[in-house]
Amino acid sequence: MLASPAAPPARMADWLFRASRYLEQMSGVCAAEVQKLYHDPFELFTRAAQPVIWLLLFGEAMAQVRGLATGNMSYIDFISAGILTQSVLFVAIFYGIAAIWERDLGILHRYLVSPAARSALVIGKALSAGIRGLSQAVVVYILAGLLAVAVNLQPQHLALMVAFIVVGAGVFATFSLIVACLVKTRERFMGIGQVVTMPLFFASNAIYPLSIMPAWLKTVARLNPLTYEVDAVRALMLRGGTSSFGIGADFAILAAVFAVLVVIAARLYGRMGN
Repeated sequence: MLASPAAPPARMADWLFRASRYLEQMSGVCAAEVQKLYHDPFELFTRAAQPVIWLLLFGEAMAQVRGLATGNMSYIDFISAGILTQSVLFVAIFYGIAAIWERDLGILHRYLVSPAARSALVIGKALSAGIRGLSQAVVVYILAGLLAVAVNLQPQHLALMVAFIVVGAGVFATFSLIVACLVKTRERFMGIGQVVTMPLFFASNAIYPLSIMPAWLKTVARLNPLTYEVDAVRALMLRGGTSSFGIGADFAILAAVFAVLVVIAARLYGRMGN
C-alpha cells in the first residue's frame, strides 16, 4: 500500500513540534536558574574577586619568573586566558550542589514529575552555568584591558568565545551534576568538588604551557577537557593568539564530551529523587 503524500509533511510537523517543545523545556529551566542570579546579584561580585586576585597577584608575580616559554606573548597575556577558563570552571564545577539543595527543598520532585525530558533539564541547567560563566568572562576582559593585555575584540572572535565559554561551562556543570547525583549529600559533594577542581586546573595549560610539563603530566593534560577550552580561548581572546590543536578540534572534543556527559547525567538525574 502506497504511503499517503501527506505523511512526510505530517512527520515533519510532528518533529518540529517535538523540537519546539524540547527547546521550550530547556529554555524554561535555564531561565529559572538565571532568575536566581537576577534576584541575588551579590554572587557576581564575590566571584569577580577570584580572577582579580589570580591576575593581579599570581600573574604579576609569575611574570617575573624567567624560563616560562610562552612564545611571543607576555606571561600576563598568556595567563589571562587561563584565568578566564579557571573562573568559568570554578562557577560550573560546584553547580551540582544546587541539585542537592533542590532535592532537599522538594523542587527536584516537581522537575521530575513534569513532562520535560531529563536531557532538557540537564542541558537547561548547563546553559545557565554558561551564562554565569559569561559574566566571569566580562570581568576578566575588563581586567585584562586594564593590564594592557592584547585583547582581541573582533566580533567573530567574541562570538566564538561565547560558544566556547557556554560549552565549556556546560561540560563541567554536567560533570558536577553527575557527581551530585551519585553522592547525594552536600558534605560529600563539597569534599569531592575540592579534590577534583585543583587537579583539573593545574593539569591543564591554563597557567603554564604543555611544553614544560613532564611527559606523564602532558598525557594527563591531553585527557583534560579544560586543556582544549584554554587552547581555544587563548587563540580567540588574544591578538596573535594561536591554537595548538585547532579551534575546530577543540570545539569538537568539548562538544563530544558534553554530549556524553548529558546522556549520563540524564539517566542519573531521574534517580536522584529516590
